[in-house]
Amino acid sequence: MRLVALLASVLLLGACSAAPASAPAEPERGRFAVQEVADGLEHAWDVAFLPDGSLLVPQRPGKLALVRDGRTADVRADFSDVLVQGEGGLMGLVLAADFATSREFTTCQTHQENGRAVDVRLVTWRLADDGASAAKVRDLLSGLPVNPSGRHSGCRPTLAPDGALLVGTGDTARSTVAQDRHSLGGKVLRINAKTGEPLPGNPFLPSSDPNERRIYTYGHRNVQGVAIRPGTGQVVTSEHGPAFDDEVNLLRPGGNYGWDPSKSGTDSSYDESVPMTDTKRFPDAVSPLWTTGQITEATSGDAFLTGKQWGANEGALVVVALKGQKLLLLHLDAAAKVTGVTLPAEFNDKFGRLRAARSGPDGSLYVTTSNGSNDKVLRVTPS
Repeated sequence: MRLVALLASVLLLGACSAAPASAPAEPERGRFAVQEVADGLEHAWDVAFLPDGSLLVPQRPGKLALVRDGRTADVRADFSDVLVQGEGGLMGLVLAADFATSREFTTCQTHQENGRAVDVRLVTWRLADDGASAAKVRDLLSGLPVNPSGRHSGCRPTLAPDGALLVGTGDTARSTVAQDRHSLGGKVLRINAKTGEPLPGNPFLPSSDPNERRIYTYGHRNVQGVAIRPGTGQVVTSEHGPAFDDEVNLLRPGGNYGWDPSKSGTDSSYDESVPMTDTKRFPDAVSPLWTTGQITEATSGDAFLTGKQWGANEGALVVVALKGQKLLLLHLDAAAKVTGVTLPAEFNDKFGRLRAARSGPDGSLYVTTSNGSNDKVLRVTPS
């Protein structure tokens, strides 16, 4: 029934600026081979690729795993200050561009002090040469808002080809955060990966507020996927809707993506009946490339398929879903408009909730599950 509902919603999108009504939405069968490369994990949130072929996998309860030669080992690190609550905990992870020499990586994590929720922050770590432990180097950026319940914590970091660190954040389920350019929540940030400072070229760089200077886009609900289209510089995000309209968005520097449950500051109750992209309240709001329509799949990580081995699927955008428990392929034209949507049957309800999607160095797709017990890292290749 879930699949039928999703297909129906895709076909209804022609009235929006998303996929045209003629876009194919039939399940694709026999396209993928899926290999389990790690199991025994707990809410595997992300995956990063070390130069020696190992994988580094953060887990939401405040654990880090190293997958090497088919074996999974815990990485010792002090995550005692991580607030593990609801959607919050140890979340996204990205390697430094110079990891081969610095051994540094950065995590997104909710932070607590004496049991009190403080913020969401980016923390930089150094992995030991043997991969057995990691030591904290610095708080790269603190002060991202947090909800004590953990709700809408974000938080996906992705390194751009120009070295910029792009970070998708959540609005913490507070009504005014997404539209507040003095808050780092409900945004995509663009910062220096070594210092956390704003970068030249950011759209609000003239502002006197350092938070506003870090903002690349705003008006988001809960961004959990940030992917850069190879060879184009296009940044495409996936974002949770309320009970409708999960979104895939093409980022426009300085763009407002139209989420405002405060209804221009008139409602403090977090009214989730408002449109995900409210073009009546914000006529210049950037419309999504694609939405799930009248249902929600809880879209999470996204990644582009790279390499000629993917055949007709080369360049397609992969979006994975938590609630929907599926993988979607969005086929894009040169302007990143969605021309078709396919649903590989190999993933439909088979692996449970899917959290991360990352393209590996060899072009293989890696996907993590987030079911809470015996979670896995999956390697996906063409069949």
